[in-house]
Amino acid sequence: MYNEKKQNLLISVKSAFEGISYCAMHERNMKIHIVAGVIAGFLSWWFSLDKYEILILLVTIEGVLVAEMINTVVETLVNMISPEFHPLAKIAKDVAAGAVLISAMFSLVVGYMLFFLKL
Repeated sequence: MYNEKKQNLLISVKSAFEGISYCAMHERNMKIHIVAGVIAGFLSWWFSLDKYEILILLVTIEGVLVAEMINTVVETLVNMISPEFHPLAKIAKDVAAGAVLISAMFSLVVGYMLFFLKL
């Protein structure tokens, strides 16, 4: 029983990494967010952010990446369920994209407060 649970956990983790990899390799906006996160990480070192500022930065980056992944899920499911145009499908996609936009805009505010106010 223990080995079966361990194998199921390993399969789940493998599947999760496949999902992350899919987004990173196929979603243009995810690539942009990853590059922005790496740049922010470099800037955190450059500006010698303290551990609390780094924590805020990491949570913000994580929020944007998760929002983008959820957006990918919504878009994929909507495309699968409704390959033809439907107004409700458009609403679902637009709302998911809006969530990413809000998250990304918030990250810009955090970046401004963490980096540009130190100049």
